[in-house]
Amino acid sequence: MAIADQTTTTRLTLDLWHPNCWAIEATSQTGGGVLAHAIYNSPTTEGNHPGTVQGLFTAFGDTGDEVEQLLDAIRDSEHSGDLSELQERFGRERNAPGNVVREFFLEYDPNDMVCPTLLQHGFVHSAPVRIEDGREEWQVCFVDDRSQIQTALDKVREQAGAEVTVDSITTAENGRSTERDQRLDTLTTQQREAIEHAREAGYYEWPRETSTRELASDLGVSKTTLLEHLRKAEAKLLDP
Repeated sequence: MAIADQTTTTRLTLDLWHPNCWAIEATSQTGGGVLAHAIYNSPTTEGNHPGTVQGLFTAFGDTGDEVEQLLDAIRDSEHSGDLSELQERFGRERNAPGNVVREFFLEYDPNDMVCPTLLQHGFVHSAPVRIEDGREEWQVCFVDDRSQIQTALDKVREQAGAEVTVDSITTAENGRSTERDQRLDTLTTQQREAIEHAREAGYYEWPRETSTRELASDLGVSKTTLLEHLRKAEAKLLDP
């Protein structure tokens, strides 16, 4: 594999579904979502090809009940093993989306992972994987020439039985994500949708070009719900 010019970085956001995934299965059945942070070999396995791996994850949602239902769905999945919750949070709360977060280790079969297939074809993930509504969002860098992306994606689709679409693609001199991008990643889907629609509709212009009632109607939510999403999104984006 030819390595791309290291002075430039091609970054992609992938929307992905693949079979036999406990997180995709659980988030398609409940509200909330999962962030995937890191994977470790299980300490109870031996040899170079362990039967299971341990992953560190964050479950998030708008309410405690929503997160509890999500964790129950994960435990019930035929593709998940032992789930162990952490008593204390790993990292700062504002680095995870949602109003309620619970961190956990989960044991599962590495053959159900799509990460090795992505890596094999040049896609290196650059941020925690975000899983919501039965889909995975991957922030990746592509290590080959940009012209080879479509061919590489076709191979991922074929080998992993995956559905993959490209939500965004950029080529930049510096591959580091901005502070703004990092803060946007802490928003829930509803918070991001609310604040992006408000900005596009001129809510933050002076004088305002729309009202909260109109925004709520556009998004199909109550005015109270809209204001709550905007308040929480603004707090996360503006918190120094």
